[in-house]
Amino acid sequence: MQKFLSIENVGMEFDTKRGRFEALRGVNLLINQGEFVSLIGHSGCGKSTLLNMIAGLLYPTMGGVILANREVKGAGTDRAVVFQNHSLLPWLTCFDNVYLAVERVFAETESKAQLKERTHAALKLVGLSHAEQKHPNEISGGMKQRVGIARAIAMQPKVLLLDEPFGALDALTRAKLQDELMAIVAEIKSTVVMVTHDVDEAVLLSDRIVMMTNGPAATIGEVVDVKLERPRDRLKLLADPVYLDCRRQVLEFLYQKQLRAAA
Repeated sequence: MQKFLSIENVGMEFDTKRGRFEALRGVNLLINQGEFVSLIGHSGCGKSTLLNMIAGLLYPTMGGVILANREVKGAGTDRAVVFQNHSLLPWLTCFDNVYLAVERVFAETESKAQLKERTHAALKLVGLSHAEQKHPNEISGGMKQRVGIARAIAMQPKVLLLDEPFGALDALTRAKLQDELMAIVAEIKSTVVMVTHDVDEAVLLSDRIVMMTNGPAATIGEVVDVKLERPRDRLKLLADPVYLDCRRQVLEFLYQKQLRAAA
């Protein structure tokens, strides 16, 4: 795999009523093409800030983000973000919510028939062909997140960015969507960066888990390589020694090293 997303000596400061606040300091990370990387850490450690800089929604105070040999200087269609809040337009159908993104990216190079086909294909991939003409208030929370994922992957981004996409869902729905996300990523072979608070989710989905130190001036503390074969079966993994060791490493970092450091 080729390393094509590079976070280079990134620092981020914000102006607050109490003065200058340093959120991130000296963050360096190389991500391979096709890799699934999770960012995990305690609240306030800058996970979402880092994700937003990759998305181009924030510009770092120091350093930079390089994607495919080009510096990220703003939002672009080569990156797509799925937030915890599905962010669907309530007056549009599921189909139209996805079509809106497809049209934005491909309108100048493809016909309307091709745009519609892309939209149908994305909704089919997330299992929502039957709900294309429903509005957001007519579907469940899990289905809304599927629409958000469909909208993102329909853009064919170089990097798919997920900011706690399943955080607001119940445990059973969350587990189902995690399994579906694994299957989708395997099919589209996308590079994924995900923010999560869930240790089991990070180990199940990731190739690497990037663990952030506590803020202020948070940075990368440790990185765990998840050397588990794909496809992954969550039930079989429960007794897998590699899975259990990865889980132990993350828990040890979060609940011993970082809590002790904050005490």
